[in-house]
Amino acid sequence: MHGETDVNVDIVVPNQTRYLGLIGNIAEQIARELVDYRGDRDALGYNMNLVLTEAMVNAIEHATPGETDKTVRVWIHIEDEDLCIRVYDHGQGFDLESVPMPDFDDPGEHGRGIFFIRKLMDSVTYRRTESGNVLEMRKKLA
Repeated sequence: MHGETDVNVDIVVPNQTRYLGLIGNIAEQIARELVDYRGDRDALGYNMNLVLTEAMVNAIEHATPGETDKTVRVWIHIEDEDLCIRVYDHGQGFDLESVPMPDFDDPGEHGRGIFFIRKLMDSVTYRRTESGNVLEMRKKLA
């Protein structure tokens, strides 16, 4: 994959869950348009939708809950065979490494989103910057 399939999308939405479907659908559509991708584009689209929706839920509900004047930024970049998704928020942040495995027998348990993101992506990092927090998710599209 190279050239005409390179993608760079940068979106800023209000800190509201009603934008989850829109952002997830954009990611899914991007995956379906990767004509040079040799894998299952529908599965890739579903996975991109899932990880991005979960990351956005975390940013909206945990970083700055109820602060609808805040924003969440989503950056999707595909170059060659590298997919990078970043979700930026302005909350207090968290320690990605301290998120425990979820208890799937307990329906009230939290942490499933991070679990799914880690399972579906090749690498997941979280860092604090001067302008906020960044959850970065990477995947090789080979």
